[in-house]
Amino acid sequence: MRKIIVLNYVSLDGFIAGNDGETDWFVWDKEVENYYKDFQDSIGTMLFGRSTYETMANYWATSTAASEDPEITNFMNRTKKFVFSKTLEKADWNNSELLGEIVPAEIVKMKEQSGKDIVI
Repeated sequence: MRKIIVLNYVSLDGFIAGNDGETDWFVWDKEVENYYKDFQDSIGTMLFGRSTYETMANYWATSTAASEDPEITNFMNRTKKFVFSKTLEKADWNNSELLGEIVPAEIVKMKEQSGKDIVI
């Protein structure tokens, strides 16, 4: 059975973003890059809510992302993505599928499929 893994970057004081949603505190360096590359090798599916999906799609589906490491950019664009949202009207980033509500039985089915793990 595939695992669902949560990958969050959290500050030492327990925050993911600042008061205005900024994440400029996060430093991307060679150690983090290497960790992420190793981690992504175990992932076959990504689960998103609307807000995170929009943030990620607005970056990784652009030409700006092309200046990033091609291994990471390719992973982000080719990996299967499911988006849970009641308000989003479309999910047109590569390999994205828009789902409405989270249905636990559907998540269990995803976990029971063969393949690499799932990240949220």
